[in-house]
Amino acid sequence: MKVTVIGANGQLGGDVVRAFERNGDDVCSLTHTDIEVSNIDSVWQALRATSPEVLVNTSAMHHVERCEQDPAAAFAVNALGPRNLAQVTRDLGALVIHISTDYVFDGKKGEPYVEDDAPLPLNVYGNTKLAGEHFVRSLNPRHFVLRASALYGKDPCRGKGGLNFVELMLKLARERGKVRVVNSEVVTPTSTAELAKQIVLLSRSDAHGLYHATAEGSCSWYEFAKEIFEATNTEAQLDVAGPEEFPAKVPRPSYSVLENRALKTTGLNLFKTWHEGLRDYLGVHHATSLPVSA
Repeated sequence: MKVTVIGANGQLGGDVVRAFERNGDDVCSLTHTDIEVSNIDSVWQALRATSPEVLVNTSAMHHVERCEQDPAAAFAVNALGPRNLAQVTRDLGALVIHISTDYVFDGKKGEPYVEDDAPLPLNVYGNTKLAGEHFVRSLNPRHFVLRASALYGKDPCRGKGGLNFVELMLKLARERGKVRVVNSEVVTPTSTAELAKQIVLLSRSDAHGLYHATAEGSCSWYEFAKEIFEATNTEAQLDVAGPEEFPAKVPRPSYSVLENRALKTTGLNLFKTWHEGLRDYLGVHHATSLPVSA
C-alpha cells in the first residue's frame, strides 16, 4: 500500500513511518520543507506527486502558549491544514488519518471521555484542533480522526524543545537529584510506537470515523514521573509541586483521560496499559540505566 506521512520527522511521525515500513508498505515521508499544509496549492502539488492510498497527518502547531499568542497561525496549521488535506485526499480517492488531541475537552467530567462527549476546549490550541476534526470529518468520508494524549517517543518533539516527558524527568534527576512535578493534572501517557501500530491496523479497516486512541488507564504527571524513576532504578528525590509553583500561562484541562470505546466496540483496540507502554519504551531506549544518587 502507498502511504504518505506528513510530519515524518516529528515524534509521532517517525514511529508511524517505521511502523508502515515494517508492515511492508511503500512509505513517502513529507516534512515542512516538502509541504505547507495551510496552502492548498502546496498540498495538491505534494499529494499529486506521491499519489497516496493512505495519508497520515501528524503535523500540528501544538505549542500551547504559541498558539495562544498567534491564533491565526494556529488556525492555519491545525484547522485549515486538515481541511486542505481532507479535500485533496477525497478528490484523489485516498484515506486520510488525522491526529487530534485530548485538549478538545475542558476536563470537568471527572471520568474518562468517550467519543460521544461534547467537546469544549479551554484554549486556542484545543479550539483549532477541534476545527480541524470537523473539517476532516465533513470533507472526506474515508477518514479516521484519532484523539491522542500525552505522547512520548524516541524521536525528538520538534515543537516542544526536543525532550519528551520521560527524557526530561531522567535528565532533571541526573542533573539535580531532586524533581518536583504537579499532581493535579491527570492524563494517559501514550507511547508513539503504540499509537503507530494502531494507525497501521486502522489503515486496513473500513470502520471509518472518530476514535479515542490512548494507552489504557490514567495517572497524574507526578505518578508518571514516579513510575519512570521506579522502572529505571533512578534514585532521585521526587516531590509534589505546589498548586502555584508552576502556574499555567494558558488554561488546560486538569483531567483529560480518554476511553477507547469506539476501538473496543469495533474490536480494533491494540493499546496496552500506560505502565506496559512505558516499560516497553524504556526497555528499548534505556536498557542500561544507571542509578542516580539523590
